Amino acid sequence: MTDYESLPAESLPADLPGPVDDGAADHLTGLRMPSISLPATAGPDVALDGLGPDRTVLYLYPRTGEPGSESPAGWDSIPGARGCTPESCGFRDHHAELADVGAEVLGLSSQTTEYQSAAAHRLQLPFALLSDVDCRLADAMNLPTFTVDGMRLYKRLTIVVHDGVVEHVFYPVFPPDTHAYEVLDWLRTQLPAVG
Repeated sequence: MTDYESLPAESLPADLPGPVDDGAADHLTGLRMPSISLPATAGPDVALDGLGPDRTVLYLYPRTGEPGSESPAGWDSIPGARGCTPESCGFRDHHAELADVGAEVLGLSSQTTEYQSAAAHRLQLPFALLSDVDCRLADAMNLPTFTVDGMRLYKRLTIVVHDGVVEHVFYPVFPPDTHAYEVLDWLRTQLPAVG
């Protein structure tokens, strides 16, 4: 048993509003990743146009909370906003299985690297989180964002990148706490048939 398997999971309220598919990610499949490098919580900056030839699961999320700090006002009523910590924990808990199907995992938000580093340490994430405080990726790829309390945040979506190109997009993502398994299930369908 790894250390993080003993961490308690955050439960989500049953009445959270789910996001609707507004078509904001329909244009992404087939796009090349832009020439943008972002700071990572582990190791050097990550060049997004250098992802591949293996698959990379890049999950974008609004923001992780900080223990003892209040969420923005009305956070639970924003469709799809709540659940970043459970989503990250899902990717953590399925990390070995995702690696077994040839996928690297990266998380991305508009939070600072310092903030993300604290979250990655607290949640014992075995993968890096990327910081995009200026939402450069959102601007380059026309990704969906929203603003709350003066913060521009990513709407939750997951991009599967294969050899530098967006192969598949999960949007909207709901519920976030089971999303990692949804991604893993899709990746398993992409494995070559044996026999």
